[in-house]
Parts: sequence; structure tokens; C-alpha cells
Amino acid sequence: MVSNPPSPSAAAGGVTGSSAGGWSDRFEQGLHPAIERFNASIGFDITLLQEDLDGSVAHARMLGACGVIEPDEAERLVEGLETIRAEAAAGSFQPGLADEDVHFAVERRLIELLGPLGKKLHTGRSRNDQVGTDLRLWLRRRIDDLDRALLRFEAALLAQAEQHAETLIPGYTHLQRAQPVCLAHHLLAYIAMAERDRQRLADVRRRVDLCPLGAAALAGTPVPIDRRHTAAALGFADLYDNSLDAVSDRDFAVEFMAAASLVMVHLSRLSEEVILWASEEFGFISLSDRCATGSSLMPQKKNPDVPELVRGKSGRVFGHLMGLLTMIKGLPLAYNKDFQEDKEALFDGVRTCLDCLEAMAILFEEGLQFRPERLERAVESDFSNATDVADYLVGRGVPFREAYQLVGGLVKDCLRRGVLLRQLSLEEWQALHPAFEEDIHAAIAPRQVVAARRSEGGTGFEQVRRQLQRARLLLQESSGSAPDATG
Repeated sequence: MVSNPPSPSAAAGGVTGSSAGGWSDRFEQGLHPAIERFNASIGFDITLLQEDLDGSVAHARMLGACGVIEPDEAERLVEGLETIRAEAAAGSFQPGLADEDVHFAVERRLIELLGPLGKKLHTGRSRNDQVGTDLRLWLRRRIDDLDRALLRFEAALLAQAEQHAETLIPGYTHLQRAQPVCLAHHLLAYIAMAERDRQRLADVRRRVDLCPLGAAALAGTPVPIDRRHTAAALGFADLYDNSLDAVSDRDFAVEFMAAASLVMVHLSRLSEEVILWASEEFGFISLSDRCATGSSLMPQKKNPDVPELVRGKSGRVFGHLMGLLTMIKGLPLAYNKDFQEDKEALFDGVRTCLDCLEAMAILFEEGLQFRPERLERAVESDFSNATDVADYLVGRGVPFREAYQLVGGLVKDCLRRGVLLRQLSLEEWQALHPAFEEDIHAAIAPRQVVAARRSEGGTGFEQVRRQLQRARLLLQESSGSAPDATG
């Protein structure tokens, strides 16, 4: 095999020999230098190099199998492509601005290695179907990476939940104390959100898993190719039925970013709670030195940097979603250069999601500790058991709305006097309504209030134990079936 040293940038004439770089003799001049910089995507789409090589290997072998080129020519093309892969791994394949994009960079180097044979690789395809294939291959793998990251995040939450299956925490609505709940129940709610994220990403993956290769520029090709051959070689589940749709579809990119946005919404909601819990006002958790920083001025400070950054980074992903929607909303069929703008959004959206999931997993693995004694004091020092007083009366035949009004007046009186419901004497209870008996104090104790929520899916300890068991089994099954890195 030819193994010439790679040039740092494309030679004059690019991959075609034309004075206009990569274009045909229809063009007499090259691009203005500023327009060349503006037009080029090599600075970021080099990210797709491995996928571009994978797609080109499959395409070359298909051309050989179909008799479009000789079988030995196909194998020499594959060898040349694998040489480029090795050069990239060694750091010696470094395309320059004149290559314009990763596709021309690979083709240019292949021609340097193989001479005229390298020019046969592009037979029967266009950069339009080529980039669509590369992007889908790349995103399919990244979705699998995100699935594994979500599983790690869920496992970190589950480990905390199992430690706190008997710990109570104030439950809130409108950020006002509402009813005490089991801390494990609270954490399990975020596991449920993460599971929906996994389901959404798996659904997006099914629509990513369609092969556009062979659609060519927009209308297919007269070259006798076998699209199913390349699709199977690349592990795609199916083909696009319509060549126009194949090269112009970016729905999958929007769908992915919408799913990624919801991942970030859930991480941001949890981040907000962690930030509140870490404050002096709440004091529900303490942060370890491994996941917090201090102040450059105030020596007593320990700042919740991880959740604050996650909360802030969510806006980046939301912005990418709006950018993609705006980009495609007015595009006529089929391919348009606007599609170049999809890559940086996807690359950054994936990277941001992966980084945030890893950071939040580490935070719950080793970066925070709940403070059960502080949580216990919190649930004993409010009126979040007021509903249980009403329920107590309902259980003794008092209509709920009547009980509701009685308890509302009682809370108002307690607030005026500066006492809690648990501090009232039996005489005071019976003065409110004769249905109260000695067991009222036990009925409104925080632990009993939580235990009484026995309805399916509720926060009662028995229900939480069942939820924990289901979560354990789900994670075991999911971890055993999670796709490997090759996707």
C-alpha cells in the first residue's frame, strides 16, 4: 500500500484537480479567503472522522460487491481508509482549512495515498447523503453513551434512596411545607424522570437508525448500488424510502435535542433542590470538599458549584433546540447549506448532557450527605400534619369539608399562640370536636403520617420498599442490556 506522508492541507486543486479547489471546471476561481473561512466546517466536523471512515469503508465494499469497481480496488480503498484512521490515531492526519470539510479531507488524503483509484470512492454518493449518514452514526453512538450515563446517575440516586428508606423530609407544594414524605420516595421521583429520559432517547434512536446513504444529492443515482448492503454493514435498522427526505431530514436532530432538553430540565430541577438543601436556611445536606468550592473572600463559604453549573448549562441545550427548529423551519427540499449549522449544536448538546450527568452522578455518589437529625427536626416543627388531623376526623364520620374548616381554624389559633398541633392537650382537641381521642397524638406524629400513605405509589414505607425493589430490578436488567460503546 502507498504510504506517503499526509500534507497539512489540501494541495491546489483539492480533490478534483480544478483551480477552484474541490469544484468542477464549471468554476474558474477559488473562493475569496474570507468566504473560504466562512464556508468551511472542517474546524468542527472533524468530530465525524471515524463515522466518515466507517461509512466510506462500507460504501467501498458495496461498490466492489456490486461490480461497480473491481473487488481488489474496493479492498485497496478500504486499506487506504484504514491507513487514514491509523494516521488520525497517531496525530499525523491534520486537515487544514482548504479541505473545507471532513469528507473532502478524507478523499483528498485517499487520493494522495492511492492515486487515481482514490477518486473512485465517491462513485454513487454525494456529500449530502454522506454527511447525513455520518451524523446518524455519530448520534446513535452518543445516545448509547447517554443511556449509560443516565443509568449511572440513577444508580447513584438509588444508593442514596436505599440508605434513607426510613428518613423523612418535608414535602413541598408552591415551595411551602405541605406534608412529610419519605426521603427515598423523593429521590425515586427523579429516578422515574431519568427512566422517561431513557425511554425518549431510545425512541429517538429508532428514528436515527435509518440509512440515507445512496440517496446521493437528492434524487438517487443511476449507478447500480445496493443501499441495503451498506445499511447492513453499518448496522442500520432500515433505509429512508424517499431520497429527498433522506438528505433533508433533520427531525431526528430536533427530537434528540428536545429529549436532551428534558434531561437537562430534570437535572436542573434536582440541582435547584440540592442548592436549597445545602443552604443554612434548609441545612438538609452537607457538601463534601470533593464537589464544592470556597469563596476567594469569605473563608466560611462552601459553594454548591456542581448543581449551580448544571442549572446554568441547561440553557445551552435549550438554546440549541430553538436554534435547530429555527434553522429548518423555512428550508425548501432538499439539501441546503443551512444544515451545516446542525453539527455544532448536536456536538455541544451531547457533550453538555454527558458532562452534567457525570457531575450529578459523582455529586450523589460522594459529594453530599443528608443530615437525618436536621430533617427530623424540620418535619416536627411545622403544620404539615394538618391534613392528617382532617383525615382523622373523616375516619370518624365527620364530612371532609367540615373537618377541613375546623382544622384550618385550629391552625390559625395555634399560629396566634405560637404552638404546634403536636403540643395540644387532649382536652384542647376534644374542645374542638368530641371525636378526638387519645390516639390523636400518635396519628399525627410525622412517621405515622408518612406510614399512613399506603395507596399505590404513595410515600408510605411499605410502598417505598416496593418502589425500591422495582428500581433495583430495573437497573439490574437495564445495565445487563445496555448497548456497548460501538452501538
